[in-house]
Amino acid sequence: MPEFSYAKGRIIESIAFVTGEMKEFDQDYANKKYNEYSIDAKLQKIIDRTIENILTAIIEMSGAILAENNIKTDSYSEVMRKIGLYFEFSDTECEILASFAVQRNRLAHRYLNFRWQVVTFYNKNKEIVKRLLQKIYEYEALKNK
Repeated sequence: MPEFSYAKGRIIESIAFVTGEMKEFDQDYANKKYNEYSIDAKLQKIIDRTIENILTAIIEMSGAILAENNIKTDSYSEVMRKIGLYFEFSDTECEILASFAVQRNRLAHRYLNFRWQVVTFYNKNKEIVKRLLQKIYEYEALKNK
């Protein structure tokens, strides 16, 4: 099997991107209510896409770290569960991380009945994503010393 190599600096770039997306979400969308979301198609697209971008990038970075450490996975949910274990998150937090992969798929595949549930789930659990992002940053900083 060929050795895994992720483009140098790519994870740091992804961290910067995710940080910006999360800041935008917190400033502009976190306090939106369902009635605002449900009647404004443009707002729906922006909120959905922002969360999808965050989760897709987190999954990508997590998968890269696991591959660098020869940890095999078969699904996005498994990537998120195993990255939580790798960074010593609790079992409950690992399950929440795994659920983020499911939520990301709901947005990516446009499951219309679940979109607001995804927004609510993300909003409720985004601190875990922020902690994971911090762990990824620390991992990269140590690796690049």
